[in-house]
Amino acid sequence: MKTKWIGLLLLLVVALGAVGYVWFSDALQVTEIKGYVGGEKIGLLEDEAVQDILRDRYKLSLDYAREGSIEMVTMDSSGQNFLFPSNQTALELYEQNFGAPQASEIIFNTPIVLYTHTAVADALKAQNIAQESGGITTVDMEALTELIESGTEWADIGLPALYGTVSVGTTDPAKSNSGNMFAGLLANTLAGGVAAEEDLPAVLPRLQTIFQRLGYMESSSSDLFDQFLKTGMGAKPLIAGYESQLLEFAVQEPDTWAQIQEDIVILYPTPTVWSSHVYIALDEAGAAGAQALLDEDIQRLAWERHGFRTGVYDAPTDIAQFGVSGIAEEVTQVVSMPSADVMEQIIEALS
Repeated sequence: MKTKWIGLLLLLVVALGAVGYVWFSDALQVTEIKGYVGGEKIGLLEDEAVQDILRDRYKLSLDYAREGSIEMVTMDSSGQNFLFPSNQTALELYEQNFGAPQASEIIFNTPIVLYTHTAVADALKAQNIAQESGGITTVDMEALTELIESGTEWADIGLPALYGTVSVGTTDPAKSNSGNMFAGLLANTLAGGVAAEEDLPAVLPRLQTIFQRLGYMESSSSDLFDQFLKTGMGAKPLIAGYESQLLEFAVQEPDTWAQIQEDIVILYPTPTVWSSHVYIALDEAGAAGAQALLDEDIQRLAWERHGFRTGVYDAPTDIAQFGVSGIAEEVTQVVSMPSADVMEQIIEALS
């Protein structure tokens, strides 16, 4: 009898061990989801704290490749679980090309801004194209666009060291979101409001002229911003980008930022447009990623370490933490982007 009980006890231990092993294995199981991501979000997704939250709380890991926002929603996405472009126009273009996705969610936002150097900012202020109030510098988009279209040379506004005419460096609008959104903002400016279908015959030729003068354009927002920081005022006097890029750089590269901060100026276009970073789930596995990225702690990290303004985390107002002067606590002068149909025609005209 004693032997029988020992046998039963051993059998129970083995059974419990098997159940425990299965439970433990399941608990450690991490699902990998694949997708395309805009380059400006790579820093966030490579943040170890973000990766830990995705793995430990949601049993997820993200395998991603960098791709332009417009390209990712028009190319073949077979084998991908998600797309993570940087505006809602990209979502609308995806839906036009492929139909409704499994799910979509805006994860965070950042305004389109201009970056320049102190000497350029001072020259624009002297021309009354840029204005500083309360430590925040804004730029009148209508006045700046007139300066660009007129072919005014940098020397004509007091910058003889700079070659060529006044322009705003941007990414390729047919490939990258920041260039696409700046093209939309310019179209709005030329149309005197949100550019509509009936405005295009007059607006498109003017847009084409502006962008043709730029020559080669980067295909990634992160590459353009990196070149702006590295090559100095002579190569990149004025560029369009995301507010989040400078905030993230100041946090991630504090020593370098301390060396260059006196020369870098952020300009808020009046009006500007919001870049809404929308997560597009292509299947059920991808849909899990959207909910994970809305985690409160990930949203907090998105603001505090990477400069994205979020909606789930309490509205960020502590801009002093970045050590970056000239950051607006609230962005109020904002205009809507043209519709997806209009943007599609703008992209085609600029391709």
